[in-house]
Amino acid sequence: MTRTLEPLRWWHIEELLPIEEELFGMERWSSGMFWSELAHPDSRHYLVVREEGEILGYGGLCDYGGEAYVQTIGVRPGRQRQGVGSTVLGALLAEADRRKVRMVGLEVRADNAAAQQLYARYGFQPVGVRRGYYQPSNVDAVVMIRQ
Repeated sequence: MTRTLEPLRWWHIEELLPIEEELFGMERWSSGMFWSELAHPDSRHYLVVREEGEILGYGGLCDYGGEAYVQTIGVRPGRQRQGVGSTVLGALLAEADRRKVRMVGLEVRADNAAAQQLYARYGFQPVGVRRGYYQPSNVDAVVMIRQ
C-alpha cells in the first residue's frame, strides 16, 4: 500500500472531523478552526497522510517568522504506532527548516506519553507546563521546544 503526503485542502476537512472527535472529544477542532488555519497559507503549513484514499493522519505548522509551532497532529485510531505521526512531524520540521525557522514549539497533553516520546525523538525538550491548558478536561500541557 502506498502512503502519500499531501497538502491539507478544504475538501479533506469533513473526513478529519470524525478523527478529531475520536482523538480529542470535547477538545476537538471544529471545521471552522481548520478553515481558519487554511485561510493563512503564507504562515500555515498543513498536511495529510493518505493510504488507499483514506486519511491516516494530519498535522499543521504555524510560522510566526523566526519561530513556529506545531498546531496539531492527529493519527487515526487503529493506525497509530505505524509511523504516520513520524511522517507528519518530519515533514512539518522539514518545512520549518525550509523557512529557516530557528525554534519550533508545541504543547502536548501531560497524559500523552506516546506523543511526548515521539517529540523527544525529534529533538523536542520539555521547558514548562501550562496548568489546565486543555479544556474542558482541565488537563495540563507540557510545553516542548526544539531549537
